[in-house]
Amino acid sequence: MSLFSFRRKKKVPAESSSQSTEKDLSKKLGKTRSRFTDGLLDFFLGKKPIDDDLLEELETHLLVADTGVDVTQRIMDTLGQSIGRKQVNDSEALQDLLQQELNDILAPCEQPLEISSAKKPYVILVVGVNGSGKTTTIGKLSKRLKEANLSVMLAAGDTFRAAAVEQLQAWGERNQIPVVAQGSGADSASVIFDALQSAKAKGVDVLIADTAGRLHTQAGLMDELKKVKRVLTKLDAEAPHETLLVLDGGTGQNALTQAEQFHKAVGLTGLAITKLDGTAKGGIVFAIAQKLALPIRFIGVGEKVEDLRTFNASEFVDALLKVDPS
Repeated sequence: MSLFSFRRKKKVPAESSSQSTEKDLSKKLGKTRSRFTDGLLDFFLGKKPIDDDLLEELETHLLVADTGVDVTQRIMDTLGQSIGRKQVNDSEALQDLLQQELNDILAPCEQPLEISSAKKPYVILVVGVNGSGKTTTIGKLSKRLKEANLSVMLAAGDTFRAAAVEQLQAWGERNQIPVVAQGSGADSASVIFDALQSAKAKGVDVLIADTAGRLHTQAGLMDELKKVKRVLTKLDAEAPHETLLVLDGGTGQNALTQAEQFHKAVGLTGLAITKLDGTAKGGIVFAIAQKLALPIRFIGVGEKVEDLRTFNASEFVDALLKVDPS
């Protein structure tokens, strides 16, 4: 049974609702959108006839838009088959098919986080490299959960980065959420174990555990994350119930490498892709979806709490490709 879901509640269709959301997201994704609009959308204007030169130009634009080699190849293969069957005759029809294909790539990853009432506390282990926005994402997520009338506890498991514990405690004070912490340099697994014990004793709904930033290229540090997961199972065989990787979308292809390595090491169940408002490399979302097919729980498009958004595939594609979302 679901205690809480980040799925969007249905609303009465209105211009001020869905369409204003598209406009806002288009602005938030402005740098990535400009990469698409400066190339792809200008390229599609005017119902150009389809020929080899046009297809080669389209392929170049997709690569420049940071969608990645695999995604670009998939799209070009699909377009080529449709052209061969004479289902697409000009650049306008090509644009429609491109938008559909991009939606198809992202749609399987549109799986909002659901907090199960059968798992209490519901344990969310948050992982990622330093600078990805991990601790800030925890703060925003915890506030949203509290606003949904769930009791939340935080575990300050990032005991190695300077001021990481203090940063999480600041979020706890701001949101009036308890934070379990030990001194700097303490064993991360021990901190998170103590937090789970406390959350169980107090009947807390959700425990969110921060972890030290891990370089995905350092096996020793990744082994420590495995230790955290092993320790949690001593108190709850199913914990953590969500292992959420926070990725900085601005790192481009390196974000994909990080996701692959973290998934191999600890078995990810979800992704939060942050800082998409400050980069032109947001096309990496397609590459990650194509390569890993992991649930994308959230995207981060700004500093405000509401800028941590539940991922919606069609909204994301529309924000990048629609000439005028209104």
